[in-house]
Amino acid sequence: MTAALTVRSIVSLAEVPAAAWDACANPTALAASPAPVDRSAGERFNPFLTHAFLKALEDSGSVGGRSGWAPAHLLVEDAAGRLVAASASYFKSHSQGEYVFDHAWADAFQRAGGSYYPKLQIAAPFTPVTGRRLLVATEAPPGAAEALVAGWRALREAVEASSIHVTFSDPADTERLRQSGFLVRAGEQFHFINEGYRDFDDFLAALASRKRKAIKRERREALGENIEVDLLTGADIKAEHWDAFFAFYMDTGSRKWGRPYLTRAFFARIGATMADRVLLVMARQGRKYIAGAINFIGDDALYGRNWGAIVERPFLHFEICYYQAIEFAIRRGLGRVEAGAQGEHKLSRGYRPVATYSAHEFADARFQRAVADYLARERPAVAEAIEDYAERLPFRHDD
Repeated sequence: MTAALTVRSIVSLAEVPAAAWDACANPTALAASPAPVDRSAGERFNPFLTHAFLKALEDSGSVGGRSGWAPAHLLVEDAAGRLVAASASYFKSHSQGEYVFDHAWADAFQRAGGSYYPKLQIAAPFTPVTGRRLLVATEAPPGAAEALVAGWRALREAVEASSIHVTFSDPADTERLRQSGFLVRAGEQFHFINEGYRDFDDFLAALASRKRKAIKRERREALGENIEVDLLTGADIKAEHWDAFFAFYMDTGSRKWGRPYLTRAFFARIGATMADRVLLVMARQGRKYIAGAINFIGDDALYGRNWGAIVERPFLHFEICYYQAIEFAIRRGLGRVEAGAQGEHKLSRGYRPVATYSAHEFADARFQRAVADYLARERPAVAEAIEDYAERLPFRHDD
């Protein structure tokens, strides 16, 4: 860290002007429009790093309070007091909502007599989407990224947290953190890659005949003769749509996790501040909505996040979450669809395996060495799994 830079932490994004934060989070000005852009421009616009998204989590009570996600954002300012780097940071009292699972580490640490929580998490909460974690502005002076890392370590030490966890970091940040002494962990997800398809039928033509027929059958059975799909974005999303979707979300969350993370107020806030970056895919039976999925629109990707339904219908999940997302991405000229964490079943539906990364550092040197040994054995297994998945893709052998 240079003498010209100062680092401080804040407990709410209300303390930072949106423009100043966004200049660090998405410094290439791609945030101006959700329309397709030249993807050779470099940095990608990530809606989950924006001031609007992160502040909506805070304002709605989805983080903070008793959620177990206590905001502790880091700001790096130059001599003139201008924000030149930042990170979305949280003290965690549990390991929920992260999608990089460290429960076994927590158990081992606590069996050895340590206290794993609190820990410092650098992430977009509840969002398994790869992105920048060292949010450095384009015109930042040298040392800004290093100042952030030093700030994390000072913050961890100040509250005697056990560790620092940087989840779903992009390759550049991952490598920088590895060189700074962090341990790198690999994982995998499944993404649809748009190979310049003209439309959904063009995508289907790239698949093996048996897989192509299976997808066509699934789409027919999912909707039948009495279900229609509405694609809603921007001003077309009304309060009644959010009400219906929230009911779906709560039903799925209650059955899967026992405690859904996001509040109804969160959806109201993003509807008010970033609706042009939201795509709601809603299944309707007559006038009644029965299922839906929320997606966020980046400059070159569609990010599928949450889904729910109040009826049981074969293949409806695949139609609303995967096939409609593929069609939308192709029409918009988006490069890929990221459909969230896990899901080997996505393979047969044209989603490809891709590697994801996280970085971890522990205050206890002995535990750091133990985790390093674990990761040295885990990484080859993850790489082998990705290779195996790639061999099982449904595309024609001549593709």
